[in-house]
Amino acid sequence: MENKLPERKRTRMKYFDYSRNGAYFITICTQDRKQILSSIIKNSDRTNVGEGLSLPLLTDYGKILEHNIKLINEKYENVMITQYVIMPNHIHMILTIMNEYGRENPSPTVSTVVGWLKYQTTKEINSTCKCIDRKIFQRSFHDHIIRNSDDYDKISRYIYENPLIWEKDCFYEEE
Repeated sequence: MENKLPERKRTRMKYFDYSRNGAYFITICTQDRKQILSSIIKNSDRTNVGEGLSLPLLTDYGKILEHNIKLINEKYENVMITQYVIMPNHIHMILTIMNEYGRENPSPTVSTVVGWLKYQTTKEINSTCKCIDRKIFQRSFHDHIIRNSDDYDKISRYIYENPLIWEKDCFYEEE
């Protein structure tokens, strides 16, 4: 009798070219949703935060992740992160691919860029804490193809406001 592994659920849209010009909403979660990237600081906790505003305070791991997010445009000339927020156990970002003169050869895909970000960040965190093969992120990531300016505005607002609603977030877990 043959032992077959269960088939993994397809996470990307079938037949879609993820190297196409466009904007993509990406969510990446930490392994086991451990809160290692930031903590949410509410207005009452810090005087320099605007009234009614909550902000992520990055951990050392979160700072490494942010540094690598900022390197994406250097690594991939036609890719830009236009907005992001680093939450305690996940990150939301808008990744934009802009191949002005047709496609590069080979063109970076959303998966290639996210894979590099996760790999580079994990490598640097493991080096910092002198860990070997510590998993920082879950295996896959969520993506949403941003279809129009209304969709973009809605997602942009969600990213901006995510720290405000942290305790109502689907990724929220008490420590």
